[in-house]
Amino acid sequence: MPDASRHARQLALPGFGAAAQAALAGARVLVIGAGGLGSVLLPQLVGAGLATAASGRLGIIDDDIVELSNLHRQHLHGTADVGRPKVESAAERLRALDPATTIVTHQERFTSDNALALLADYDVLVDGSDGFATRYLAADAATLRGIPLVWGAVLQYGGQTGVAPVGGPGYRDLFPAPPAPGSVLDCATGGVLPAVCGVIGAIMAAQVVTLLTGVGEPLIGRVTTYDARTGRFRELPFARDPAAEPVTALIDYDEFCGIAAAPASEGQASEGEASDEITAAHLARLLDTADADARPLLLDVREPWEHELAALPGSTLVPLGQLPGAIEALSRDRDTIVYCHHGIRSLDALRQLRAAGVPARHLAGGIEAWSLTVDATVSRY
Repeated sequence: MPDASRHARQLALPGFGAAAQAALAGARVLVIGAGGLGSVLLPQLVGAGLATAASGRLGIIDDDIVELSNLHRQHLHGTADVGRPKVESAAERLRALDPATTIVTHQERFTSDNALALLADYDVLVDGSDGFATRYLAADAATLRGIPLVWGAVLQYGGQTGVAPVGGPGYRDLFPAPPAPGSVLDCATGGVLPAVCGVIGAIMAAQVVTLLTGVGEPLIGRVTTYDARTGRFRELPFARDPAAEPVTALIDYDEFCGIAAAPASEGQASEGEASDEITAAHLARLLDTADADARPLLLDVREPWEHELAALPGSTLVPLGQLPGAIEALSRDRDTIVYCHHGIRSLDALRQLRAAGVPARHLAGGIEAWSLTVDATVSRY
């Protein structure tokens, strides 16, 4: 076997051997995300010898670029990579680890439009994304393509991972419906301990190896959870839901998860905007041209630490959890523009404000959109 010395310690494992190594070498695996989880599982898959045969390929799909705030947990990337596409930086590191690995990069977002075509070239899908919309999309796309899915999720001090086999209990059996918008923090808001990414990413990599080689027992009908504060693991069993609707096609997953913008109402919004939102460019023009008395109230519903890192000039901080107690004091005679990091918490805040009679819209895409389209000096943290 070529380069057998590279994998000698793996080949020495009980139950492993040349056949298992050959299965890894010829495998075709697509990984969604080169971030916190991808930074752990991708090097482990390459180290194990994945996609080193002519028939194998390791695909990485991610449309993001490296940011300084990524580096505490996304160790595939370095300080010099800030501003580079993550797939480019990741592929460079992985090829340095093993030049024999066939790596295919997809610098794009995994969407309903491209998912099924992409998966035609792969036999296993690994979801290391950080949003519910992509997780449901990955689960449905794997089901429609008839390939297994390995998924993982991390937040703050904990994480979980599982496997959705072909025809077996899957992600939708465990989570039939997504959480309400704004009810669950993301890593940018709630934070994440790097070690949690390490633990969950490593388990995901081990599950991929188990599926491809048959060595071991995959996490089918079981979810492993980890709590870094206690060092404890738990295993949660689940089964197929016999009443679940079958997956027959991909859908609009942003809408399914409640994060799509509402349709525009005639005469109530600028071109390209929904009636309940304002774009960063439109807000910038409004702030530049309106006199002081006519300017809207800018309401920041993020956490104090986020406000300290980056905020729109002149905005008022009212964290989302404190908003119910602050609504009564807000003016009904002045427009309010509410914003957060990505536009998810602000949509929740908007519903509360509208219900209380406060004339309001929310900033589409949040302060992230403001930084990208209006003022790059405002940190995207």
